[in-house]
Amino acid sequence: MNESLAGIWQPVYAEHEGEEAPKMMLDKMELELTGLEYAVRFGGVTADQGTYVVEPEGITLRGIAGPNAGRTLPCIFKFAGGALSICYGLGGTRPQQFATGKDSQLYLVTYRRKGM
Repeated sequence: MNESLAGIWQPVYAEHEGEEAPKMMLDKMELELTGLEYAVRFGGVTADQGTYVVEPEGITLRGIAGPNAGRTLPCIFKFAGGALSICYGLGGTRPQQFATGKDSQLYLVTYRRKGM
C-alpha cells in the first residue's frame, strides 16, 4: 500500500460528467482510506465502502456495501500541492485523464487531507 494515501480526505472539488458538484455536498462528505479498505461518509454516516488495491496504473476499488456494492471502479490518482485527485471510472473503464465530460461515466474529485 502507498502509505501517503492512508487517512481521511475531504473533497474540495468534484465533477461528474462535466457538471461541478455543489460545495454544500462536498462539505458533508469524506473519504477514508485505511489498510486496503475505503469508506465514503456523508454527515458521518457510511454510505459506501469496500476494498482497494494500488496498482502501477492507478487504484482499483471494489464495492462491498452501498451504491457500489458488487462493482469494480478503476481509477487514476495523483498528488499535487498537498491535494489528492482521483478520477473514478464509473463505467468500469480506467480513465485516461483527469477530466470529465458529458456521458463520460467519469467522476473527478480533488481532496485535501483532513486535519491539515
